[in-house]
Amino acid sequence: MKILTGNFAQLQAQVATRQQQAASRPEVEAAVADIIQTVRIQGDAALKAYSEQFDKTKVATFRVSDATIEAAYAACSPELLTALELAKRNITSYHKQEVTGGFIDAEQAGVIRGQKVTPLAAVGLYVPGGTAAYPSTIMMAAIPAKIAGVKNIVIVTPPQPGGINPAVLAAAKLAGVDAVYQVGGAQAIAALAFGTESIPRVDKIMGPGNIFVATAKKQVFGQVAIDMIAGPSEIGVIADEKANPRHVAADLLSQAEHDRLARPMLVTPSLTLAKAVSAEIDRQLLTLPRQEIARASVDGEGFIAITANLDQAFDLMNRIAPEHLEVQVDEPITYLNRIQNAGSVFLGRTASEPLGDYVAGPNHILPTAGTARFFSPLGVQDFVKRIQFVQYTEAALAKEASAVTTLARTEGLEAHARAIESRFEADQQD
Repeated sequence: MKILTGNFAQLQAQVATRQQQAASRPEVEAAVADIIQTVRIQGDAALKAYSEQFDKTKVATFRVSDATIEAAYAACSPELLTALELAKRNITSYHKQEVTGGFIDAEQAGVIRGQKVTPLAAVGLYVPGGTAAYPSTIMMAAIPAKIAGVKNIVIVTPPQPGGINPAVLAAAKLAGVDAVYQVGGAQAIAALAFGTESIPRVDKIMGPGNIFVATAKKQVFGQVAIDMIAGPSEIGVIADEKANPRHVAADLLSQAEHDRLARPMLVTPSLTLAKAVSAEIDRQLLTLPRQEIARASVDGEGFIAITANLDQAFDLMNRIAPEHLEVQVDEPITYLNRIQNAGSVFLGRTASEPLGDYVAGPNHILPTAGTARFFSPLGVQDFVKRIQFVQYTEAALAKEASAVTTLARTEGLEAHARAIESRFEADQQD
């Protein structure tokens, strides 16, 4: 793993281009636009044709039956179901803390102002197929939606020759998903955005996918809300000289195994630790099942940066704004205020990042590619909308009418001013 020193300007430049690297190609944009338009016009017929073309599967009925879901749940091991139940409890207890209500302000005589918080009516979650089917992501997306009060939560996932992964269906059942549809790719995103004979239109689409899925989400945005365009996974570790090299290396590899473009990063003032972690990564890679993927990530995207001190380490990580950030130092909670930009933070030497992926409770659907500067993790707030309201008595309106008309005429909007003044004119009848 390359070890860097200096002003790290090159790292900031690389971070700035991460989102551009994830951007889709023109030929993909064109192909996805065609798929979306075809699904809008042809509905289920287009979905069936695309399933045969892309998934090599004939789909008679898109909705997965309740009996199939129950059978999949029964087929899961007790260990898996116990783990999913633990994840459900912790995700639920964490996200319940995010629930907020509206407010009413009646402090000004004759004026009532306020805001009501309303859940979205329907949301759709895209779940990749094959080895990339992550039941944990279903829990992370569906449970906050359920807590927010969303009435219709649906999943779309590519049809599989041997059937949908039982763990996916079990997670859907436990998380309270209302329906699962076997359809994937850009065509599934189009179905969620516009609706077909079988698949209902939703208000928001979430979930990871390949370049076609990500491009489709971008193209339907505006017709429907989306969570984010996620890039490759990232983990940043800030560690002092007391950190265990074996633990740090293992944590870095936990994200490197996701994707060849995943970025493992260690920032430390200790050159001794840096060299030990680099050697430990090489050792652990030898027995890692996804060695080829992780090696490509470590060699191509990973780095260890040597800083003058911990203060500089935090400054550098704030500029990078990593998806995951571990703080492996003494008294880590005292450094929390130093962290300005990160998706999810893991404090202390035993708070390993995979805890957050599965059972700790905070969400694992996080901003990537430096977008933690302005985006937040997925949460209950992502499944509600705010509606504001106001009520004025005639006396209250009279006190503020002149201010409204002055501002309206300043902006050249005479009808705005007259709408206020009409309340104080005697009714005239022909």
